[in-house]
Amino acid sequence: MTEPTPELLAGLEAILMVIDQPVTVEQLSDGLGIEPDEAAGALAHLAAEYDGEHDGRVRGFRLARAAGGWRIYSRPEHHDLVSAFLTAGQSARLSQAALETLAVIAYRQPVTRARISAIRGVNVDGVVRTLLLRGLIVEAGTDETTGGVRFVTTPAFLEAAGLERIEDLPDIAPFLPEGEDAMRIGEVGAADGPEFGIMEQ
Repeated sequence: MTEPTPELLAGLEAILMVIDQPVTVEQLSDGLGIEPDEAAGALAHLAAEYDGEHDGRVRGFRLARAAGGWRIYSRPEHHDLVSAFLTAGQSARLSQAALETLAVIAYRQPVTRARISAIRGVNVDGVVRTLLLRGLIVEAGTDETTGGVRFVTTPAFLEAAGLERIEDLPDIAPFLPEGEDAMRIGEVGAADGPEFGIMEQ
């Protein structure tokens, strides 16, 4: 079998680095415009290279078959190291802005980014990305009127908050301001529903 070219190997690696599920030889051959046998040979070459068969250095990742396709995985022997790194990242405290945004989503879900911004009075794009990366919220379709993406909390949020279900969230009414401040907050929430925006469940 002909040795795969550096260009083919590089292109194959570029695809393998962005997929989020195993990809088949047929999908790779179609995407790269090559024959299935050529794609299979290039995969085998990369797998052997990552295992240290070409230059003697075993990579911290491997190329393996799973669920009918191929994907790059970290090596099992590094599981504890990877787990410790990810756990440390997840345990970092959320900023005040992130906590406030998460509270709005929890009480008002499903809610769009625009409505969150209206309730908080600031742009929340960066904070929403952080919450998505933490797995505390997920996208849940689009708003029929505006077309904006809607967000809801996840089971990871319930676990972190020590809740069995979202209905177990504490009543927020006792923490609302009184007098003129309450009136101003009510005006912001009026665009989202009949009551204060983040209270509606």
